Amino acid sequence: MKQLYLYLLSRFAYRYKRFAYCASLLAILLITNSCQKISKTTEVKLAHTLEVTHPVHKAMVYMAERVKEKSGGKMTIDIYPSSQLGSERESIELLQIGSIGMTKVSAAVMESFSPNFKALSLPYVFRDKAHYYDVLDGGIGDDLLKEGEKYWLRGLCFYDAGSRSFYSTKKPIDSPADLRGMTIRVQASNTAFGMIKSFGGAASPVSWGELYTALQQGVVDGAENNPPSFYLSRHYEVSKFYSLNEHTMIPDILLISTVVWESLTPQEQQWLQEAAEESAQVQRELWEEAEIEALQAIRDAGVTVSTPDKAPFAKLVEPMYESFKAEPEVYSLIQRIRQTGNQKEAIVTATKP
Repeated sequence: MKQLYLYLLSRFAYRYKRFAYCASLLAILLITNSCQKISKTTEVKLAHTLEVTHPVHKAMVYMAERVKEKSGGKMTIDIYPSSQLGSERESIELLQIGSIGMTKVSAAVMESFSPNFKALSLPYVFRDKAHYYDVLDGGIGDDLLKEGEKYWLRGLCFYDAGSRSFYSTKKPIDSPADLRGMTIRVQASNTAFGMIKSFGGAASPVSWGELYTALQQGVVDGAENNPPSFYLSRHYEVSKFYSLNEHTMIPDILLISTVVWESLTPQEQQWLQEAAEESAQVQRELWEEAEIEALQAIRDAGVTVSTPDKAPFAKLVEPMYESFKAEPEVYSLIQRIRQTGNQKEAIVTATKP
């Protein structure tokens, strides 16, 4: 374990070239364990990158309140928002060694740790919101939540992250042709890189914290995200074109370190799992409200919001599905996702007069 801490420290120091900061952060984490029992109270640290006004953060606050209620104060969750303990990828790395207890990340980031998550990042793999929920709430979702355990990452629930669409500092992106010659910021996901390439653009994995400046200075010409994130990040101040082509519906996933999970009693595990699932339902309601408010707010701020035809985008990314034949497990999962709900729809159609 000591070697792992030293390795992580060296990675942080190399990446940021700020040894003092890295050493201080890890010293704090070493001194205060991610899950510790003080006076018979279990405390779990939860770190994430979102602003405190974000509906996902609010859902996690609700979860923390429910855990405290269910346990009668015997178990608490301490939340560290706004990248206080690092980026999503860094939070996952800290989770794997148990230096923090929980985190929220995009399923796209999980691709690098658990390959089957690639299936959730494919453009237009979900037909609509109902299909999206059917997949996440069913057997496929359960399998994926457990998938990360072999990498010391246990999924507790999925949070709705809406649909991701393009925004630009230059012009509307209402067809794939509009992306030619443009550089678009995407998450650090090979699937996202492949999508932008399919549309004829160039992808750049600028970090979320640096994206506002990158847009402002022309380092990138645009980005893609859901309406609440576009609004709360204030990217609408420098990107006046938002095109709702809704190319992906990539959920967020709430993770707990298996090191920490296994240190909890069965009763504590039950409290936490129940509270997480309850928070996921609350978050869906908060998300729907946030999307409506965000779209109205950016329109009021002078952003041109368009609704392009999705068919030309969907047609260009179809070859991406076939490319996964080289990864049979991922390809099989893609087929399961696309078939989910089809039988139910067929029965409904057959029973119509």
